[in-house]
Amino acid sequence: MKYDLLIENVNVVLPDSILEDMNVGIQGGIIVSVFSSSEEAGAKAEEVYDGEGGYLSPGFIDLHIHGVGGLQFDNGPEELGKICKLLPSYGVTGVLAGVLPLPYGEDTAFIESLSDKTYEGTELLGFFFEGPFLGLPGAISPGSLKKRTTERASAMIESARPYRSIFAVSPEVDNASELIPLMKGDGNPVFITHTAADVSQTLSAIEKGARHATHFYDVFPCPSERDPGVRPCGAVEAILAEPEVSVDFILDSEHVDPVAVKMALACKGPDKVCLITDASPGAGLPPGVYGGIGDMEVSFAYEGAPARGTAKSRCPGGLAGSGLTMDKAVRNAVKLLGIDIPAALRMASLNPAAVLGLDNKLGKVKDGYSASLVLLDEGLMVKASWVAGRKVF
Repeated sequence: MKYDLLIENVNVVLPDSILEDMNVGIQGGIIVSVFSSSEEAGAKAEEVYDGEGGYLSPGFIDLHIHGVGGLQFDNGPEELGKICKLLPSYGVTGVLAGVLPLPYGEDTAFIESLSDKTYEGTELLGFFFEGPFLGLPGAISPGSLKKRTTERASAMIESARPYRSIFAVSPEVDNASELIPLMKGDGNPVFITHTAADVSQTLSAIEKGARHATHFYDVFPCPSERDPGVRPCGAVEAILAEPEVSVDFILDSEHVDPVAVKMALACKGPDKVCLITDASPGAGLPPGVYGGIGDMEVSFAYEGAPARGTAKSRCPGGLAGSGLTMDKAVRNAVKLLGIDIPAALRMASLNPAAVLGLDNKLGKVKDGYSASLVLLDEGLMVKASWVAGRKVF
């Protein structure tokens, strides 16, 4: 068989193991053969790429990101396009574009301006709307969390087509029981976050169809403890106890203690924990102050540091996204959690694909799967990326 692309001399990363000294044949953007270098001697291809013994992994999928490289999705389609071209350098081959809430009446036109185009580079898998359906603002302007109606959600969904709409919802929002079924109507996941919900409210949201929690532990305040008495539980405990709910983390050592992530792994198992960045525009840039999330400037002290709000009365010095990139998150997972390379890469690829219901075509180096791939060196630094068999970095 003659391939469009043959990636040879690589160590193929599977969900729980590594196959050494392998070749991967790609035809029409799809993986059609994964075979040992000793097999198919003299295999033919239009293009041959020597992986030089690196790790060939499924490409990363970032479920929650707002910007990178001085750019942000909220600045419109031009910057969205630039971000999609930049993200492959961090191994990201699929992304949800994070959109913050605009004043009611302005949001649908803006969403339409984004959804009216196609983009090169990283595949745009949909939009992640972090607001207005939130109970706690965090670093989001409280004034933007208004008009939390089913009518508004429906209008946002229609404005985003043909792309998918993934919403963040706090279970304690008054009409959450109506919002969640509507938001998941097209088979989309609903993300729980920014919540002070009690156990009953959280379990109700899960029963209605919310199956994922984003930047878990962050903006999930602990209930007040009463002594003596039953130890209080809230959204965190309810989510940890429900096996069908997946979670994701900003693994930069600032947003969440690695011990807490290990606890989630112990509760959830290896297939229900994802890595995200929640990156602000300054991610990937040198230390400095950059135009930030919404009306907040953000500053970065060092590579991978969280964005911290500056010069604004609301949330001064508080966390506002991160300076993390997905390749750094993977390296952190190995270093901070003590897990092996396949487990770390699974948290950045197959697991987020499963959250989106795309794990039948994304997230594995396997026959029949999309050739959206990342090549990493022994230090897990990105060497090359492909989206559907097309080299994008």
